[in-house]
Formats: sequence, structure tokens, C-alpha cells
Amino acid sequence: MEIGILGGGIAGLSVALALRKQGYNPRVYERRAVPATMGAGVTLWPNASFVLEELGLLQDIEAIGGRPLTMRRQDAAGNALGGLDIGLLDRTMGYPTYTVLRRHLQEVLLDHAARAGIPVEFGRRAVAIELDTHGRAVAHFENGASIRPDLLIGADGRMESVARKFVAGDNTPIYQGFVNWIGVAQGPHALVDDVSIQDFWGAGKRFGCVAIRPELVYWAAAQARPLNEATPTADMHKEVENLFAEWPEPISGIIRATPENAIRLIAVHDLEPLHTWSRANVLLIGDAAHAPLPTSGQGACQALEDAWHLARCLDGASGGLEDIFQAFAKIRAPKTARLAEQGRVFARGLFATDPETCRIRNERAKASDPVRDVQVLAAGWSQGLPMLGGADSMSVEGGGFDSLYRIE
Repeated sequence: MEIGILGGGIAGLSVALALRKQGYNPRVYERRAVPATMGAGVTLWPNASFVLEELGLLQDIEAIGGRPLTMRRQDAAGNALGGLDIGLLDRTMGYPTYTVLRRHLQEVLLDHAARAGIPVEFGRRAVAIELDTHGRAVAHFENGASIRPDLLIGADGRMESVARKFVAGDNTPIYQGFVNWIGVAQGPHALVDDVSIQDFWGAGKRFGCVAIRPELVYWAAAQARPLNEATPTADMHKEVENLFAEWPEPISGIIRATPENAIRLIAVHDLEPLHTWSRANVLLIGDAAHAPLPTSGQGACQALEDAWHLARCLDGASGGLEDIFQAFAKIRAPKTARLAEQGRVFARGLFATDPETCRIRNERAKASDPVRDVQVLAAGWSQGLPMLGGADSMSVEGGGFDSLYRIE
């Protein structure tokens, strides 16, 4: 079977690797002229590590990533708001959590694709998909070329996804009311005390920093803003410094250790869950199918899960593509829709500006039971995977995301 994959990011490359392990020969088409360097970093929670181990990548991730054992929350004055015992979560789920720079994860995926003999063609921007006279999808590229594979996988992201537009008729992302400034800080000396995740909450503002090593930290600063104000300024470095000047350390030191031209502003959008993930011989995966907010902490993890599940659905399937697509969506749609909604709920509380709402939010966070939080997260994140801690997440109140965490 000829398989074409639109998109050479985490979803596209991981599904290519998963399918190659099943004996298929996929080909990846990436719109960018060179490998993507966008984004700061990602936290690969235990459900992602399970998939990475299945793909044979986990040892390489261990070599480049950090191993956080705790997540600590504080308010804008530095008062503790509880946290998450990541070590306990890892033991409960049976796999480790890693923090990695996104570009390093991309390099590992590309290296394994090359070793597996998977063609990855850059500068291949798809501009349209249409059906031929036999009802098979034809993808047309900006350079005039076209492809007509037996299976076309749309892994072309949440913004301007040609595959999502073909399947759903629309791919309009929804602005969720806040912006993220993202960056990577590196210094000759330690910027933080340990390899951990630190999350600071204010009124309509947030700062999260994730250590890979004490001297290498990626971060995301966020603020609630109307869309007409969600545009970069001439000096974003100074803007972020001023916004968080009165917040606790290590925030100011991390911002100062970030190159002035290395900060990127993102107007944060997500997508409504789809009723169908496929049309004809086209299937959506990753952000093209389900694009959660960064407040879900599960964007990259769910892209990796898509790869594992699709390979299993294709392996030994007796029916046609339509049956495979339905089986895949039946497995993936409920979990991804729930995570997307939980990310939205968390964002609404996180970026509240009313002082009383923020006080209640903070008190709830301080009062949360850390052991129960781990149990709930483990149940929700392991759903559908053969992992430890995988009790039916619907039997655990909160459905897998009880108390509000994550930055990605």
C-alpha cells in the first residue's frame, strides 16, 4: 500500500516510524524547506515514553532530555500552591517523564526516519486535496506536483491544515484569549536549582519554566489578551521582562539568559473536536485532528499515541480503509476530545483576572491531594494503552485531569 504523509512534525514522523515498523513504506512531505526549529520544548509524560519505547526511540530521548521528578506551583508572590510528584506518576504508570527541546526531539525523529529508509521531502507545501474520478484523494503541491497514494495521512498541524479542510470542510482555529511568549534560556551556570517544572500563577498571567539541565531551561510566559492585541512588539524581550519584573526568581534570570532575538509570540488557538477524522482515503492525525491548548500538556503525547494506535489498527486489518479509520477514530476521539476540553477549562481558570476567582483557584490548588492527583492523571493519560495505572479513567472523578497543571 502506498502511503503519503502530509507534515514532517512530531505526528507525521512518528506515524511514519510506526508504519515502517509494520512493514509499510510511507513517504513524508513537509511544507517547510528545512526541518522545523519552531517551539521551545515539550514534556514527554509517561504515555509518550511508552510510545517512544515501542518505536525504539526512548534511549535517544534519555540521552538528550531532562528527567524531572517534581512540578512546583507558586503564585506571583512566591507562595507555594502545591505541585505534582512526577516520580510517583512515573512509578504509577511504569514509564519515565522527560523534558526535551522541541528541535532535539525533531532531530531524533528525523535521524530514525533516515535510518529506517523513510523518504522525507522538504519544501513540499500542499495547497489542495481533491478527489479523482475514482474517488481517491489527490494532493496538489505548490510546485505543481501531485501525489495519489492509497492512504493519505494529514499531519499538517492546527494552522492552515489542507487535510483538515478537505476532511471537515473548514479548519478555522479558535483564539482562546491568551498569548504565549516562548523561549529557551541557557547560561554558563545553573539558572534553576534542580531539574523540575515550575509553574507560577498570577491574575491573567502565568510563567512556566521547565529544566532540561539546571543551565538549560525552556519557558512559556502567558497573558490574557484580546486578539487585536496579540501581535509581536518591537522588543518582546523587554516586554516580557517588564510584565514579570516583580515575580519571584528564577523568572527574571531565565528571561535575561534568553537571547533577545530568540523569543517568539504565539496567539494561542485550538480547534473544535471533529465528528469525523476521515474522508475517502484521507485520515487526520495529530493537531490536524485534535489540537489541544498547551494547558493540556498533552499535544505531543497525543500525536505519539496516534502513531501507535494507527499502526495497530492497520496491522492485520481484514477490512478496508473505512473500517480502519472508524476503528482508529473510535479509540482516539473520546480521549483527545476530553483532553482538549480539560485544557480549555484549565485555561479559563488560569487566565482569570478577577481577584476572588484567582484566590479560589489558588486555594483549590493548595488543597488538592497529591496522591489522588497522580492517580487521576495516570488513569486518564494511560487510557487506551497497555500501561500501569490504567484504570478506567471514567471511574475516577475528573476523568484524568483533576487539578490543573501543565505547560508544554
